[in-house]
Amino acid sequence: MAGDPLAELLAGCARKDPSSLARLYELTSAKLFGVALRILRREDWAEDVLQECYLRFWNHAGEYKAGLAAPMTWMSSIVRNRCLDWLRRPGFEVADPDDAIASATPSDVAGPLAELERAADAAAIARCLKTLEAKQRQAIALAFYDGLSHSELARHLQEPLGTVKTWVRRGLLRLKSCLETS
Repeated sequence: MAGDPLAELLAGCARKDPSSLARLYELTSAKLFGVALRILRREDWAEDVLQECYLRFWNHAGEYKAGLAAPMTWMSSIVRNRCLDWLRRPGFEVADPDDAIASATPSDVAGPLAELERAADAAAIARCLKTLEAKQRQAIALAFYDGLSHSELARHLQEPLGTVKTWVRRGLLRLKSCLETS
């Protein structure tokens, strides 16, 4: 990974170079904020988690191993794990009934016409996702949006692999059934 600018900036953070952290933030904060916002669905929480994560990057940059993961993968994993920890706090599920936060997330959509063509399908999927149990919805969202495998989901959710596989399988079956009736 020699020559990777993010890896070099992480190395600078390990040496406690403030300009490296500032540049790392400039290059990665938008994407990492999007990851946090997709999981937490609240801007204020995403901001808080991201602040904690950049402090963690600063303090633990020396632990980054280029041979194990790309810098953005390593940082995304830290953000994702911190978001999941945040959600595990007892007593609440994130609510966004009108999808205002999710729709405010920057996207890679080509333009308004492409968005219009996807609107009907997206509305049906969002409606059907709301019918799932919270754990099924969370597991499917992490698998789909963040590309986590079953074993990664089990690790991040701190649940047995078989349980996570069942949540995903049953959730996808319920989504399929719901979408077929739409």
